[in-house]
Amino acid sequence: MEGAAASSEGLRYAEYARVQAGAGKGQAELDRGLARTMIVVGLGVATVAFAGRYAFRLWKPLEQAITETAKRISTSSLSLYYKGGFEQKMSRREASLILGVSPSAGKAKIRTAHRRIMILNHPDKG
Repeated sequence: MEGAAASSEGLRYAEYARVQAGAGKGQAELDRGLARTMIVVGLGVATVAFAGRYAFRLWKPLEQAITETAKRISTSSLSLYYKGGFEQKMSRREASLILGVSPSAGKAKIRTAHRRIMILNHPDKG
């Protein structure tokens, strides 16, 4: 019986040793996968940091160029409405500028533009 007990004890040790050895291989693969993930995350963070640094260095001259361009563009050219000075008696040219139509526009186009302006500026709107 002692031989059977010894072999039984040896069998238990062999099973335990085999399970631990198999778990060790899985753990090594897990550690390699974790290391790869950490390297990829580190490279991603470094890439974002360098891109941000480049963008901040590029922004300063770009900001100056945008500011100069904005100053050159007059605000009156961006507006849809005529903001000029008015004459004593309104001319056809001035009326067409206010309505946003050409001076040679037809009656239908003038009426449509007038209606649009009147609706936009009506006191009961909004």
